[in-house]
Amino acid sequence: MVPEAEVQDVLAELQRLRARVPLLSGALAASTDGLILAHDTPGMEAEGVAALTAAALGVAIRMADATGRGGFRELLVRGETGYIATYAAGSSAILTLLAEDRINVGRLHLEGRRAGARIGELIDTAMERAAHPAPPARAPEQPTPQPGPLPRRT
Repeated sequence: MVPEAEVQDVLAELQRLRARVPLLSGALAASTDGLILAHDTPGMEAEGVAALTAAALGVAIRMADATGRGGFRELLVRGETGYIATYAAGSSAILTLLAEDRINVGRLHLEGRRAGARIGELIDTAMERAAHPAPPARAPEQPTPQPGPLPRRT
């Protein structure tokens, strides 16, 4: 799916995001069908969260379409003790952030949108490279030997 180098870049972006926004308790990037690409979710079952996010994404896409609001951009769920925010990350991935209830929601959106855009670029570029691999490198051409004088019989 996504090469390991890009997965490591995505994980590094998630870790930088959590360092910038201390009230985030978890962050994960997943494909739109719920497969985890990278996560930084201590003490949480990331696979379950990714699968639930994909299900919620399906409903959000249909709701946005049915109401004429355009393509999916983000989804925010507020619970008694915090927030779950999901952002589009390119054409084939999503970013889900788990935040404490004291978080500044404007900052959550600002940082989540920026990180989603960066992660989307990483993943979309990797997917494009995988779909259209570069042609194999050609070996350098060897010079053809030039014929020398013919041997003479004496």
